[in-house]
Amino acid sequence: MGPISHSINFLEELQKSVGLFAPETALTVTFLLAIVADLIFRRSRNVTGFIALLGFIATGALLMSNSSTSAFAFNSTYAIDPFANFFKLLILITSYLIVVISFFSAELYHGNRKLGEYYTLIIGMTFGMFILCSSTNLIMIYIGIEAMSLCSYVLSGYTKEIRRSSEASLKYVIYGAVSSGIMIYGISLIYGLTGHLGLAEINHSLNVANLDHITLLVSGMMIIAGFAYKISAVPFHFWTPDVYEGAPVTITAFLSVASKAAGFAALIRFFKVVFAAVPAQGSIPDATWNMLGSIDWRIVIAILSVLTMTLGNLVALKQTNVKRLLAYSSIAHAGYMLMGVTVMSEIGVQSVLVYLVAYMFMNLGAFYVVMQYANLIGSEELEDYTGIGYRAPVLGICMVIFLVSLLGFPSTVGFIGKLYIFSAVLSFAGKNGQNFYWLAIMGVINSAISAYFYIKIVRNMFVRGAEFDKEKFKLSPESLVVALIIVIPTLYFGLFPGAVIRWAETSLKILVGN
Repeated sequence: MGPISHSINFLEELQKSVGLFAPETALTVTFLLAIVADLIFRRSRNVTGFIALLGFIATGALLMSNSSTSAFAFNSTYAIDPFANFFKLLILITSYLIVVISFFSAELYHGNRKLGEYYTLIIGMTFGMFILCSSTNLIMIYIGIEAMSLCSYVLSGYTKEIRRSSEASLKYVIYGAVSSGIMIYGISLIYGLTGHLGLAEINHSLNVANLDHITLLVSGMMIIAGFAYKISAVPFHFWTPDVYEGAPVTITAFLSVASKAAGFAALIRFFKVVFAAVPAQGSIPDATWNMLGSIDWRIVIAILSVLTMTLGNLVALKQTNVKRLLAYSSIAHAGYMLMGVTVMSEIGVQSVLVYLVAYMFMNLGAFYVVMQYANLIGSEELEDYTGIGYRAPVLGICMVIFLVSLLGFPSTVGFIGKLYIFSAVLSFAGKNGQNFYWLAIMGVINSAISAYFYIKIVRNMFVRGAEFDKEKFKLSPESLVVALIIVIPTLYFGLFPGAVIRWAETSLKILVGN
C-alpha cells in the first residue's frame, strides 16, 4: 500500500500544481499557437502579434482569478502568491503594450523582414519572467533567468542587418554568459554550505547551523551579481547602454521595464525567504525584517544603490543619443528602486512595487515617443530633436510629461513612486541603530542631477532652433491614441494614486515555507 499511496499523493500534488500553473500554461499554448500560425500564414507579419495579444488577455484573466491564492506547486519549488501575481500582471501589461507598440515600428517593418519569430519570442520571454517571479528554488530561479535571457538575446539583435544591432546581441550574450557563470557558481557554494537549493530550506540551515561567514558572503554576493545583471545595477551594467542603443526601440523598452521587474521580484524574494530570521506569513505594513547572521546585507544593497544611481545619472549627462541617454536613466532608476530594497521591510517592498508601476508607464511612454520620432526623422540623436516638438506637438507634449515624470515632478506618477521610496528610507533611518539618512540624501542629489539631462531633451524639442513655419509631421490617429493610452495613467495616477497604492499593499504577501 505504501508505493500505491505515494503514487496517489504524487498524482494529487501534480494535479494541484498543474491547476495553479494555469497562467503559465496559457502562455505556453499561446507560444505554440504562434509558431504554428507563423508556419501557416507566412505572408502575414501580424498574425502572431494578434495571437500574442489574445494569449496575454487569457493569461491575465487566469491571473486575476488567482489573485488571492497563496500556495506552493511542484514540490514547493514554485510559489503562487499575491507578490508573484503582482509582478506577473505588471510584466503581462508591459508585454501587451510592447506588442501593440511594435505594430507602429518602421524599424521592425522595414523591407520584407519576417516578424513571426519576433512576437513568438516576446511570448517566450514573458514565460521566462513568469517562472522567475514565482521560483522558490535556486535552480528554478536560474532556469527562469536563462529562459528569459535566451529570448532576449535574439530579440536584441532582431534587426540583424543593422551593425549596431548585431553588436548589441553579441555583447548581451557575452555579458549574460559571464553573469550566469558567476551566479551558478554562487549557487553551488551555497548548496555545498547548506545541502539545499530551496530558499526556505536554506533559511532553516542558516537558523540552526553556524555556517562559515566568508563562504556565505561570497556565495551570496555571486547570486546577487546574477540578479544585479538583470536589473542593470552597477557594476553589472556594462551591457545595458550598448544593448539598449543597438536593439530595436520596442525591445529596449521591454528590457528596461519587464526584465527589470522580474529581476527585482527574484531579488526581493531571495532576501525575504533566505535571510529573514523570522519570516512572517501575516506581515504588517511596517514590519522590518530581522536579518540572519553577522553580514549586514542592508549595507551591501545600499552601496549598490548609490553606485547605480550615481553612475547612471552622471554618465547620462554626456550622452548625445536619446536611446543611450534613457539607458543610463534606466540604470539610475534601478538605483532608486534598490533604495526600497535596502530598507528590507514590508513598507520598503511596497515602495518598490509602487515605483515599478510608475516606471512602467513613464519609461514605456518615453521609448514609444523615441520610436515615433525615429520613424519620422530616421534618427535618435539629440541634435536632430531640434524644434521637433512643434512639428509633432502631441508627441512633444507627451514626451515632456514622461520626462518630468521620470524626474519625479509633482502631479505625475513618477512623483508618487519617488515619494514612497524616500518615505520608506526615511521611516527606517535611525531605527535599530541604522543611519540611512545618507542614502536618502544621495537619492535627492541624484534626482537633482537627472533634471539636467531630462530638461536638455525638452530644450532641444521646444526651445533651441524652434521653427514654427516648418511642415508638421503627419501621424496616424492610432499612433496618437497609443501615446494617450500611456500618458493618461501617468497623469491620473499622479493625481489619484489610491488604486496603485492599494494594489501594492495587497501584494506584499510572500510565501516563505509550508
